[in-house]
Amino acid sequence: MFQTSQTRRDVLIAATAAGAFSLLGKQMSQAAESAAMRPFRIDVPETELVDLRRRIKATRWPERETVSDESQGVPLATMQGLARYWSAEYDWRKVEAKLNALPQFITEIDGLDIHFIHVHSKHENALPLVVTHGWPGSIIEQLKIIDPLTNPTAYGGDASDAFHVVVPSLPGFGFSGKPTATGWNPERTARAWVVLMKRLGYTQFGAQGGDLGAGVVTAMAKQQPTELLGIHTNFPGTIPPDIAKMLAVGSPAPSELSADERRAFEQLKVLFAKRRAYAQMMATRPQALYGLADSPVGLAGWLFDHGDGYGQPAAAMTSAVLGRTINGHEAGDLTRDDVLDDFTLYWLTNTAVSSARFYWELDFSLYNAADISVPAAVSVFPGENYQAPRSWTERAYHKLVYFNKVDKGGHYAAWEHPQLFAQEVRAGFNAIRQI
Repeated sequence: MFQTSQTRRDVLIAATAAGAFSLLGKQMSQAAESAAMRPFRIDVPETELVDLRRRIKATRWPERETVSDESQGVPLATMQGLARYWSAEYDWRKVEAKLNALPQFITEIDGLDIHFIHVHSKHENALPLVVTHGWPGSIIEQLKIIDPLTNPTAYGGDASDAFHVVVPSLPGFGFSGKPTATGWNPERTARAWVVLMKRLGYTQFGAQGGDLGAGVVTAMAKQQPTELLGIHTNFPGTIPPDIAKMLAVGSPAPSELSADERRAFEQLKVLFAKRRAYAQMMATRPQALYGLADSPVGLAGWLFDHGDGYGQPAAAMTSAVLGRTINGHEAGDLTRDDVLDDFTLYWLTNTAVSSARFYWELDFSLYNAADISVPAAVSVFPGENYQAPRSWTERAYHKLVYFNKVDKGGHYAAWEHPQLFAQEVRAGFNAIRQI
């Protein structure tokens, strides 16, 4: 299904003038082979797509929900409509062609194959940038920001805003390898990303991430590799320790909170009480999710819902699927095909359970104060799970050089408003570059 090929970078170490290889030479050869960047191309057999459509059509549906809203989950009519389109009209080959038009590679890091997209900017002095996706996203989330970041002059930016963009698939996600043992957490992933960027020849770089990707860049910032210039995140961890304790026990908001802090407190209170069931399941019992590997519709319902009742992050996805704005959260540039591209990627790579294990490996809260000291830029989108107050953000990011509240967009900001998202990344790293 997925093809790789070796490059001339594979090196054989001659041990003797006669060409015989010593044990050391063999070990060095094997190391060079594992470190090679192997070109990667997607070629899904048609039989896999036929089987997908067959399974969708064979879905055994439950009865409809007993409420007139979305409070019990994605409504039956919504899922049946999506399934009809998925099985009859959706075309995977379109996104396959988009992906294959980009430079893709596989390289082995710390015993695991890591898949990544690597697009060079044509502009001199472009800043290398590693961008990390989250769940239920994938590299497909980031496709629309690659050109605005690598080619900013075509989108109203300056040549000095340009980036060389690297977009890896998280361990257990998409085309990356599936860990066969425990330990692939954000910290280990962050170290792997540093190895990847150095292997690509970059001696200095920036890092960007939202959702689980924010966990990776937070871990990287805490590790403080000398190559890291700074980070940008659209999913900041800012909850002060005292506030986190209050939220954990259901205490009311303290009276001394500012208006922004009180709003964030109330948003987080609802989030933790009603909208984290999916994350708790994956963080505790990911191996129990067998149905996601067996039923495309079961997988889609799990990836789609988020337990938020058309709040973020599901609202933009729902707006895209239904073709109308839901609860004031527009789809922006996000389309029904974009959503199905992502769901289909999870299905074809059978990564529902392996990706869920990343939550099991997560050993810190993405929401609590990050407590990092590298230069940081933060963009707050209005449709995110909560709007981080500047006061909390400044306490969590000790070298906060950029903070901006954006006027539109949500949890999938790069998907929903790619040009706006790219502008935020440029602005954030412009501030970091000035240090």
